This record gives sequence, C-alpha cells and structure tokens, in this order.
Amino acid sequence: MKRLAFAFLVFTICIYSQPTESTISIMPGSFSRMGFGPRGIGMGNAFSAVTEGNLSTYYNPALSAFQNGNSFLASYSFLSLDRSLNFLSFTRKFDLFSKSDPSAPKAAAGVSAGLINSGVSNIDGRDYSGNPTGELSTSQNMFFLGVSNRFSEKFAIGITAKFYHYSLYQNISSSAFGLDIGALYRISNYFNLAFVLTDLNTKYKWDSSPLYQQDGTTTQDKFPLLKKIGLAYQNNKLGLIIDAEFESSNAQTNILRGGIEYNIYQNFFLRGGIDQFNLSNKDFPAKPSLGFSYFYNLDNMKIGIEYAFMIEEYSPSDRHIIGLNIVF
Repeated sequence: MKRLAFAFLVFTICIYSQPTESTISIMPGSFSRMGFGPRGIGMGNAFSAVTEGNLSTYYNPALSAFQNGNSFLASYSFLSLDRSLNFLSFTRKFDLFSKSDPSAPKAAAGVSAGLINSGVSNIDGRDYSGNPTGELSTSQNMFFLGVSNRFSEKFAIGITAKFYHYSLYQNISSSAFGLDIGALYRISNYFNLAFVLTDLNTKYKWDSSPLYQQDGTTTQDKFPLLKKIGLAYQNNKLGLIIDAEFESSNAQTNILRGGIEYNIYQNFFLRGGIDQFNLSNKDFPAKPSLGFSYFYNLDNMKIGIEYAFMIEEYSPSDRHIIGLNIVF
C-alpha cells in the first residue's frame, strides 16, 4: 500500500493534457466548482465519500455527521491575472442519544456552514473611444449551510442550501439560490459509497435596464446540474485514504477524478490527486494536484497548516492554496 501511495503521487505530476475550451467552464458558478480548501483540492476534489479527518458539506451534504470534534477552516489562494479565491467553513457533529440508554449514542447529526469568495480586480476600464475610465472589479460569493442526519453507523443523508451573489458591474448584480442533496453508505469498515446532486434548479436572473435604460433586457443563466458517485477506501492502520469519483452533468461532461492521502508521520499528511479527467473530450485539460498538512497539538485542540498545489493550464502560473485548520 505504501508503494501504491507514492506511485500515485508521481502519477499525478506526470499527467498533462493540452488545453481546450469547455462548455461547463463558462457556465454560471464556475468559481464554486474549483474545489474547497487545501485538503480537498490536494486530493483532486474527489472527496464526496471521505469520512475521516476534517470535513465539509461542500463536497457532500451528508459528511458533517461524520466529523470528529469541531472543525474551522480558513484558506487563501494565490492566483494569477488579479483573481482571488478564498474559503471559510465551520463543521460540527452532534451525537443523538437513546432515551432507553442515555450513555449510548443512537445516531448523529451534523451541521456545516461556509463561504467561497471569488473575484477579479484591477480591470482596465475604457469607454467607446478607448479612453481610460478607471479600474473595475467583479466579485462572486457563495454562502452555504448544510445539515445531515446519520441514521445508523452505515447510512447518512444531508442537504445543503446555497446562496450565490454576483456583482458584475455598476448597478448590475444577480443572486441565486440552490440546493445540494447527498447520501453516504459505509459498505464496510474500509469502503464508503456516496451519491450527490449539486446545484438543483440554480440560476442567475439578469436585468440590464439600470445600465441601458429602455435598451436593457432580462435574461436567465442556469447552472449546470452535477451528478456524482464516489467511492473511498480508508485504512486507519496504514494511515491511507484512496478515493475516486465520477461526475456527469447536463453540459455533456463526464469527469473522473481521484486522490490519495497518506499519514506519513504522526500529524503529517501527504496528498496527491487528479481532477477534470474528461471521458467525453480527450483534449480536456486534466488538473494534477499535490498537497500536505501538519497538525500541532495544543491543549484540547489541534492547529493545522495546510497547502495544496494544482496545475492551471489557462494561466501563466498555477494555483497555490494555503489554509489554517483548527479542530477543537
């Protein structure tokens, strides 16, 4: 298994494909499909079936019921072309006790809340004659709140409500509301199976009349509906997690992604992954990633420093994500 772990890390570095256009990449909400935090991105965003360590309902609404302790994450991304991408989340599990035996947990529930902030700054504004009008900026934000219920040791279901807000230009903005639904089933002590539907009935509604007055129009932009199935192998004795995920969408994409995490020494973890391996388009740009985290025990809590690197083909430089994770 150890040889397999290191072989996978090498494999993620070697895979590379030529960039091409993607329909789903230019559909609404693309910033929210880039991943969440250094751990998920470092494992290729194949995280819907992972129930060990620090979790977030971004990947699967059912995961928060498996969180151990309270987890707080804040992370910052270094991106080129004056772009920003930042994450913030809090996840907590609640044990539900049986009335007949108050000392024995009957089931568990979980809650997770978070924020994804994205934007572009320092845009050179020009009028119709090409004269400078000043710098412009645009921003998108996604707030989410997820709850889940673990009906038994093996099965959990969750739902996440998401609110999007897009500030595009002066007096031009739009908001959207969406839902994610997820389920997780523990096949055995080592294998988990997950199912997730993402961005159900989510769409932006635009009205350009504040800018163009009588020439303004109203339009709708629908988010792609994502359907995911994930499988994870977790072995605590080996300190090893291997996960894989298949995602299809109504934008005619069929994506494979996979990741691995290895607890190489005590509180030190190494990660590798591959995202956006498109079975529908061989020229679609796959995105290898690497990462690590180290946790320091301080009294009754753990403080972790996390990092992830992901190749970004359309950019002059790649993504670097750093994060602070506190478990208490």
